[in-house]
Amino acid sequence: MKTLIRNASVVLPGSIENIDVLIENDSIALLNPPPEISADEVVDASGLWLIPGVIDDQVHFRDPGLTHKEDLTTGSRACAKGGITTFLEMPNTKPTTTTLEALEQKLAVAAEKCCVNFGFYIGATPDNIQVLKTAQRTPGIKIFIGSSTGSLLVDDQSALERIFAETSLPICAHCEDESTVRANSERLGGGKTWADHSQIRDHQAAIIATRRAVELAERHRHRFHVLHVSTAQEVEFLRTTSDLITAEACPHHLLFSIEDYDRLGSLVQMNPSIKTTADNEALWQGLLDGTIDLVATDHAPHTLEEKRQPYPKSPSGLPAVENSLALMLNEVNRGRCTLQQVVAWMCAAPAKVWNLHGKGRIQPGYDADLVLVDLNRKETILNEQQVTKSGWSPWHGVTLTGWPVRTWVLGQTVFQDGRIFDDVRGREVTFDR
Repeated sequence: MKTLIRNASVVLPGSIENIDVLIENDSIALLNPPPEISADEVVDASGLWLIPGVIDDQVHFRDPGLTHKEDLTTGSRACAKGGITTFLEMPNTKPTTTTLEALEQKLAVAAEKCCVNFGFYIGATPDNIQVLKTAQRTPGIKIFIGSSTGSLLVDDQSALERIFAETSLPICAHCEDESTVRANSERLGGGKTWADHSQIRDHQAAIIATRRAVELAERHRHRFHVLHVSTAQEVEFLRTTSDLITAEACPHHLLFSIEDYDRLGSLVQMNPSIKTTADNEALWQGLLDGTIDLVATDHAPHTLEEKRQPYPKSPSGLPAVENSLALMLNEVNRGRCTLQQVVAWMCAAPAKVWNLHGKGRIQPGYDADLVLVDLNRKETILNEQQVTKSGWSPWHGVTLTGWPVRTWVLGQTVFQDGRIFDDVRGREVTFDR
């Protein structure tokens, strides 16, 4: 099967060029092929931009165990709609992904359900070091350092030392200091309003845990990725770290602040919590100057019924995969950043951080995971149109300019003009390491 994409503005490493792109089967075959070349389908992409498929390195698709919120089918369909062609999913499902058997079972289920490419982290516990040392079919190890997640909480220093010293896979972590969170919660009587959430999970909780994890990584010379940076203090600290350390920001920490609690309540209740507008600006500056490497969603859906519970019963998390690219394209149109920067943050950087084979750029030999983008298209995010099983978005009613209009996974059209093609299947990611 050959597909020829003509007349697009193609975002290449280092440039944007108006060239044709030939897809053959699951790979990018040629850039600027000869005019006489034939293809099974010719796509006229005049006025559109062609970018690599987005890679979201932090999602929670709730499968298995909490599939009333989301599952691998609905989550991957939402990805396809949003221009995400590869996701990496976190281990805090029920049961947790903390054994090789659980990892292999997830991979097998995903191969049956997912219309985009997939990978799954292996979760660290205080006593599964042998699993972490032998796991291969995973992008890396996820540690919850100071976050109340049952058996996945690793707060003991000796256990953390062993993980950083004895394993070889890249490590990422949720960094919020548990003792700080507990002390704040006690001081505030557990919290009464959603706004209290940002005082309980405050700036100090984030920076203390991030410093602790980075110190371990630097001392043991271990590659480490800081998930969902939320504070200006973390950005300043990360400017002082070595090349072993990478970091990411999420749309909700870039675009929401504590000022949005009055309007949105629990819909913007997250861990780490949203912070101030000054933190928003610091995160953007961190992205623009290269201190923060990439943008990921931390897509973590709950039902609206669950979210509408009074605080602190309301759970933390929000859905974002089907809107994250459009949110960033809207910022391109606002002049906050360039399309090339968005591609660097959402495509190239996650492929590099996690050593993903054949992903993250438009280049011959790379996987034909591609997205056509209309930078002029205006659409309004509406709850009733969301593909995620949770059926809502904190950006409900927001009109954005710039949307994906067609998505290819391994050379197959998985989304086009509002339609998702459910017969397409992605595949398990592999690694260059």
